[in-house]
Amino acid sequence: MISVAAELAEMHPQTLRMYEARGLIRPKRSPKNTRLYSEADVERLRRIQSMTAQEGLNLAGVVTVLELERKLAEARGEMERLEARAQQLEREMQAEVERVRRSLRSELVPYGAYESQGISASRRDASKPETVRVPIERKRRSEGS
Repeated sequence: MISVAAELAEMHPQTLRMYEARGLIRPKRSPKNTRLYSEADVERLRRIQSMTAQEGLNLAGVVTVLELERKLAEARGEMERLEARAQQLEREMQAEVERVRRSLRSELVPYGAYESQGISASRRDASKPETVRVPIERKRRSEGS
């Protein structure tokens, strides 16, 4: 109730009503419309009192600080969700890379495998002609042209 919350927060009940009117605090309501303050509400009231009395903020400044803190908490939550998603994608990517590696291992023949089995280079694939590279000279442009 408002009187108990005011006493716990060391404020006048009218101050709590003013804070509620300004949107600084939103107590729950009973079926009979009585304000019901939680421990979190009382802590918030103490925090507001600290910002105004010790930090020298006016209520507009308190509203700004509380809004910035709310946005910061949201951003931190979003950052945690994004980090978790990035970790999940990293695990999926690593699993896919490993799957592709296993797949390729069965398809690749190590260099020199034919020689170690006694198969000569000419008998590997007689249907494919051997490629020969021939260097081509290019004419250089003369500096005057």
